[in-house]
Amino acid sequence: MSPITRSIWVLSLVSLFTDMASDMLYPVMPAYLRSIGFSAAFIGLLEGIAEAAAGLSKGYFGYWSDMSGKRLPFVRLGYALSALSKPLMAAMPYTIWVFCVRTLDRLGKGMRTGARDAILADASTDGNRGKIFGFHRSMDTVGAALGPALALIWLYFSPGDYIPLFFIAFLPGMVSVLLLFTLKEQNGLTPQGKTVTFSDSLKWLKSATPAYRSLLLGLLLFAAINSSEIFLLLRAKDLGMSDAGVVGLYIFYNLIFALLAYPLGRLSDTVGMKRIFLLGLLLFALTYLGMALLSSTAALIVLFFIYGGFAAATDGLAKAWISKVCGPREKAVGLGTFSGLQSLSLLLASVWAGFLWDYTGPMLVFLITAGLTVPVGLYFALGVREE
Repeated sequence: MSPITRSIWVLSLVSLFTDMASDMLYPVMPAYLRSIGFSAAFIGLLEGIAEAAAGLSKGYFGYWSDMSGKRLPFVRLGYALSALSKPLMAAMPYTIWVFCVRTLDRLGKGMRTGARDAILADASTDGNRGKIFGFHRSMDTVGAALGPALALIWLYFSPGDYIPLFFIAFLPGMVSVLLLFTLKEQNGLTPQGKTVTFSDSLKWLKSATPAYRSLLLGLLLFAAINSSEIFLLLRAKDLGMSDAGVVGLYIFYNLIFALLAYPLGRLSDTVGMKRIFLLGLLLFALTYLGMALLSSTAALIVLFFIYGGFAAATDGLAKAWISKVCGPREKAVGLGTFSGLQSLSLLLASVWAGFLWDYTGPMLVFLITAGLTVPVGLYFALGVREE
């Protein structure tokens, strides 16, 4: 029997439609925020606060899910908040309103992430874990490619008309919410009847297994050097690529990611997650080294292909690996804590990369990132065991 069950299909389609909605706005969000008076500094502050809200809440809501014995309420409400935030973002062009709505969107992500990933983990075994997480990530990334493509089509016919896109994005978001009501709770956990506080989720990390903590440390070390992919797109723009070409590269990267995530996840079930993850680190280092040294359009296309391979080899696999070293009642909090701390580490990486870019230029950013990948890879090769 196929490991891709009906519940996994539904969750994967939910992620596809949600990412379609979110990434439909990806090419226009900076321009929209500029049009209503946001400076570059305010845009950075907005994204920092929003990502911090998502990061800090993931472990808390994951722990709450584990203790309550419920997954679906967190998943449904989390996706609903993200869907509602799309039209609300364009409803009023006031700074405080936009800050609140964007934070609401990220809070929805924090609420759903641990519980959703725990459902995937509960449906998997050691023999198909990589396959299941790879399939989900592949479907998610198809949505990330379709969204910008739809935005490009809209802007081709209605250049500069951003507002309607926020309302159009609401539609696939609501489709994802409605799909969730076709699922039933199946985790088999009994409620603990415990009041959950934010400090409880932080204290949990002290009682986590050594295998979890060593793996988490490695993943966070890597996240701290893995700055936003926006810097790759900025590099392409600086090298003379048009706006449409840059968005096209982003779509191309997501398509490669989507095509390779499932087969690489499946391969990890055979040869081991550690080997595939190390392959991903190698592809990451090659991408950043190439971004520093190469400048032709053909080279950019090849590098974004390699970068898609890196994402496919590491993104879903990291969650599958984390779920493998968590106990039955620790899956949501373990996955949520990882996702939350990863978000904060990625934010840190983007901050230092941005400052270094402003003061020294892009080449040093890419060379340092490629170089730092080597000790991270050695840590995984020598210091992390695949349980």
